[in-house]
Amino acid sequence: MMHCHDIATQLKNVPKNAKKIVLAGNPNAGKSVFFNAFTGMYVDVSNFPGTTIDISYGKYKDYIVIDTPGVYGVSSFNDEEIVARDIITSADIVVNVVDAVHLDRDLFLTQQIIDMGIPIIIALNMMDEAKAQGIEIDVDKLSQLLGVPVIPTVAVKNLGIEEVKNRLEEAKVGNSDPELQSKLAELLKQVHNRAEALLILEDDPHVAKRHQMEGAKLREEIYTKRRQRVNEIIDQVVRDTKTQSNFKMKLSRWMVNPLTGVPILIGILYIIYKLIAVFVAQTVVDFTEGYIFAGLYEPFIRGIIGQWIPENSALGTILIGEFGVLTMTVTYVLGLLLPLVIGFYFALSVMEDSGYLPRVAALVDRVLMKLGLNGRAIIPLILGFGCVTMATITTRLLGSKREKFIATALLGFTIPCSAQLGIIAGLITPLGWKLFILYVGIIFIVFVLIGTLLNLFLPGESTDLLIDLPPLRLPRINNVLKKTWTKSYAFIKEAGPLFALGALLIGLLQVTGALDMLIDAVAPITTGLLKLPKESAVAFIMGIIRRDFGAAGLTSIDMTPLQTVLSLVVITLFVPCIASILVLFKERGIRDAILIWGGSWILAFGVGGIMAALLL
Repeated sequence: MMHCHDIATQLKNVPKNAKKIVLAGNPNAGKSVFFNAFTGMYVDVSNFPGTTIDISYGKYKDYIVIDTPGVYGVSSFNDEEIVARDIITSADIVVNVVDAVHLDRDLFLTQQIIDMGIPIIIALNMMDEAKAQGIEIDVDKLSQLLGVPVIPTVAVKNLGIEEVKNRLEEAKVGNSDPELQSKLAELLKQVHNRAEALLILEDDPHVAKRHQMEGAKLREEIYTKRRQRVNEIIDQVVRDTKTQSNFKMKLSRWMVNPLTGVPILIGILYIIYKLIAVFVAQTVVDFTEGYIFAGLYEPFIRGIIGQWIPENSALGTILIGEFGVLTMTVTYVLGLLLPLVIGFYFALSVMEDSGYLPRVAALVDRVLMKLGLNGRAIIPLILGFGCVTMATITTRLLGSKREKFIATALLGFTIPCSAQLGIIAGLITPLGWKLFILYVGIIFIVFVLIGTLLNLFLPGESTDLLIDLPPLRLPRINNVLKKTWTKSYAFIKEAGPLFALGALLIGLLQVTGALDMLIDAVAPITTGLLKLPKESAVAFIMGIIRRDFGAAGLTSIDMTPLQTVLSLVVITLFVPCIASILVLFKERGIRDAILIWGGSWILAFGVGGIMAALLL
């Protein structure tokens, strides 16, 4: 949940007297594209609602530009709206990004901002989608009725953005209902801020309390009249000329219909499997890890360092030994994990950019309700296959604290990140489809059991799924590549130091003899309970730092096929990485974080022990 102090922290570097341009709009209207264009910065741009869950800001000329979470109205019904409300009401200029395809929906927020008396300029975005769907909009008439500039744009193609920039100074207060203006004028004698006066009339409890007043109980009346006014505007400016469904509309319906949507989902997952598990995990990694790093880089770095530091000395062992900071860390991060991470984020970016993810959410909604979630939870769960840390933050888009806990627990317990997933795929694919199904089946059963039990014992119910389906579009290669690069680079920045720390720790344990003692100490678990080789203890120690680090450690251990499957199940269910734990504490609090972290130890070794008893 984003609290007020979080907002203050994020905006602490914004000068108090800075002129602020606030980007506001409904979810998935394209605000982040405008933010990137204004500031030259990059925030995640995706074709699904709820991408922006944090506040981003940057500079454009003499202005501070602030991106806000997508909202349908300025109010206090949920976390995103509270965040957006306080920023919008403090704006000098609002650039209202409006989805031309859903004009009747988006204009409600537009009219509300106009009623607040804030200067506004409208970017009428996705005009190409509207045209493709046979929707014609009289832009001049719309501008005249609203009383503010309206500029047609196709932001993803950089059309119209320059005009929005050039006409910022033309932003002005638009046409508002005369009767409402009269009520506002009366209240302004006490409140002195038109935006907050409007919110008090609309019964916003937080703003009313701030002014030590009661709400005016006029929300329903004001909302009804605003909706009527929007409908009247739509009737005058929109003409729908479509006569039949086009292929994209048909495909969209097929994707959310279980009869056709499930086969499509299986087909897409199979393509991703072939891309990551077969092509990247085997062909590409064989070349990068085996030829480049193990074959060329490691002998080279050992030759350089070995001139001054003997490899069998304590320092040599730590730097260039079996678990060396300059050998194993570099090979694992760049040779083994980076190609897998790039492959996964490329596939995920294509799914995001095409608009397929929200359709998956609609498709699986009924199934996820059995686990105490709704279809919206599929977004953090899928993102978890990229990075559990980032996905844990994304659980903010879920509707209740209960859903956030269940989703976070499922992420922490059962979802392997992209790097870990790639290693798992690389290890298990050569073992044949029967053991592949065994691994997937066990993880799936644990996933369903945990969700079902949490749904059963946690008080409360799932909230309903309310999600707009964005238009399907061909992924834009520039955005896909930029997003893949941004996230892969973030992985290297986060994982590199942690891997080096883990290698240093293992190296210190090795040169002091503590590693062998530790391996012997946990032997009752590794060799007794799990029936694995003693050396697997090293992989689990590495897994405490990061699970993918631990999974990578399994690649060098000689095991039977069933032992490999068992070890992969255990490392999948093992404790979340250090970065995830830190985010877990921040997002869910100490109690929940300890429950999930402690529970993962019990779950991983408990399931592994049962497997060993039954299979080995």
